[in-house]
Parts: sequence; structure tokens; C-alpha cells
Amino acid sequence: MYLLPQEIEVWYIIPAVRKEFARLLTQEHKLSYEKTGLALGISKAAVSQYLSNKRANKVCLDVKTKKEINKSAVLIFENPKVAMVEIQKILKFMKDNHCSCNVCKQYNKDVIKYCNCEPKY
Repeated sequence: MYLLPQEIEVWYIIPAVRKEFARLLTQEHKLSYEKTGLALGISKAAVSQYLSNKRANKVCLDVKTKKEINKSAVLIFENPKVAMVEIQKILKFMKDNHCSCNVCKQYNKDVIKYCNCEPKY
């Protein structure tokens, strides 16, 4: 049995990306939990859980992805309405750079033999 890569994205990758955005927006850009949550489409309680490691603590994002998220966080700080587009941009970046494959490999080893993506080891 294996999970679809999209399931890995929903359960592991998107929460990890939101967690990094929450950290940057609250700590670097000094947004409140409420404003951060509104921008990211989550509750202020979810922001709190991300920041206290109660959510999304299983996946560590690589340095390249964190740099891209940092660039996007600046754009979200300037205009919160672009958050969804920026999150989608990060997810595409991760797919294009096989970062998603590495997460999939970690939590979904059985799918690698069916996937046409080559994870970077």
C-alpha cells in the first residue's frame, strides 16, 4: 500500500510550509497571530500550534526551500492577498527541485517504485 504524492503534500508538506510562513510572519515581520492566520487561511490557534511545534514538526524543509519561503513571506507581508499564490508557488518549487520527493521517500517508501520522479538522495 502506498499514499499518493498529493496525500503526502497535504499531510506533511503544506503544514511544514505554513509553519515556516507563520514563523517568518510573526517573528521577522512582527505580524500578530491573527493577521498571520488570516493571510495563510488558518486560525490564530493553528499559528500558535505551528510556532510551539504542536503541528508540522515531522518535516524539515531544506535551505533552498526556506530561502524561497523567505522571499514569499516578504510579498505576503506587503500584500496578504497573495498568500495562496505564494504557497502554490512554493509547492511547485518543491516539486520542481524534488524536495517533495525527499519527503515522500521518508513517509511513503512504497510509492517510489511507481513514481516517475527521481528523489535526490
